[in-house]
Amino acid sequence: MTDPRLSELARLLPDLKLSTDPGDLEHHGRDWTRRWTPAPLAVAFPADIAQVQAIVRWAAQTGVAIVPSGGRTGLSGGAVAAHGELVLSLDRMNKVLDFNPVDRTLTVQPGIALEAVQQAARDRGLIYPVDFAARGSCQIGGNIATNAGGIRVIRYGNTRQWVAGLKVVTGTGELLDLNKGLVKNASGYDLRHLVIGSEGTLGIVVEATLWLTAPPPDTQVMLLAIPAMDALMKVFAEANHRLRLEAFEFFTDRALAHVTAHGAQKPFAEDHPFYVVTEFDAAGEADALDFFERCVEEGWVVDGVIASSDAQAAALWRLREGITESLARYKPYKNDVSVRISVVPAFMEEMQRLLSAEYPHFDVVWFGHIGDGNLHINVLKPDDLANDTFVSQCEHVTSLLVETLHRHEGSISAEHGIGLVKKPWLGSVRSDAEITLMRGIKAAWDPRNIMNPGKLL
Repeated sequence: MTDPRLSELARLLPDLKLSTDPGDLEHHGRDWTRRWTPAPLAVAFPADIAQVQAIVRWAAQTGVAIVPSGGRTGLSGGAVAAHGELVLSLDRMNKVLDFNPVDRTLTVQPGIALEAVQQAARDRGLIYPVDFAARGSCQIGGNIATNAGGIRVIRYGNTRQWVAGLKVVTGTGELLDLNKGLVKNASGYDLRHLVIGSEGTLGIVVEATLWLTAPPPDTQVMLLAIPAMDALMKVFAEANHRLRLEAFEFFTDRALAHVTAHGAQKPFAEDHPFYVVTEFDAAGEADALDFFERCVEEGWVVDGVIASSDAQAAALWRLREGITESLARYKPYKNDVSVRISVVPAFMEEMQRLLSAEYPHFDVVWFGHIGDGNLHINVLKPDDLANDTFVSQCEHVTSLLVETLHRHEGSISAEHGIGLVKKPWLGSVRSDAEITLMRGIKAAWDPRNIMNPGKLL
């Protein structure tokens, strides 16, 4: 290690795993955006809280910026290290630390994968209900840093609802123990909720206590073919009225084309413009049949299938959860937007007109968590178009989309964070006064501006 700053860090922490291997630098210096060239100073792999604190204090003294790194499945550039930052990987801090059966809490280190948290809960007869397709690779620290949502927000809410307590290392190296698992705690500002969704700009989550809950009753999965966009919310309203919903997800014919080309099984003989996959309490099977018949009678649904086995349920879910993976090779430009559920129909009408007009020759794939007002838009780059030109065109359309969102009082980021990608449009969601207060909070937690600088703000 020729850099004297790294030599000093190695001297301070002789047991710290520290890498400058080019493969490690590239792998840990980027996230799923793939838009920036990774160029970190090094990658540190702390094994415990004390090492994290020591790294942060070293960084504050030397002025080296830190980029916290989890599973790096983010889509907004929040985990990119492109300017000589030290990547602080939490991969080694990946254990379950405690389970409290009375409080129904699980305490874990931040580097544990979401899927491992879910399995640890199941092993104890409970569930951790936050869920999304990247469950096998995303880490709980990153989920907390972005307040991740996913496919079951309609039933269980976002990550925020399931965080009982946090231990966080601030930009000065101080360790905060926030909320300590209390259900009621009316003792001033709840700093835990400042950290959730802060994208690593205030501090590093080094331990999390998560609330668990009882498993839901047995569920059933149904796939529906929808003939027109204006029927989507009518189907949702009817399902929400008649069924105890666990999830309600939609995708378009273009999304289905890509995911079936990637290996999923085509569900119907004919193609349809829109599809919904919904999961609901199996005790309501008679209600589900009534729901389906009503939707068919009204012309809102033209075909459907209900899973008759776990394998078939998984196959139906693959049609929705496999979309992102099926698009990855195209390096799509992504929008992740949200509006109030009641506004979804009007917004979708306006959005579809905008996308059709501005992307006449691009393949645009959209899908989303329609039951909580969150839509994902994926624009695929034509092979013969330069990437810089493609991004420039997409950013122009995003500016128009932001204007549409502003009219509908929506957000440019529903669940992926702001990171680098969406920084130009933060002011469309937050007022100048809010942003000024956010900068003040950042300065109080991180006076040397070493915590993921340049992201979010």
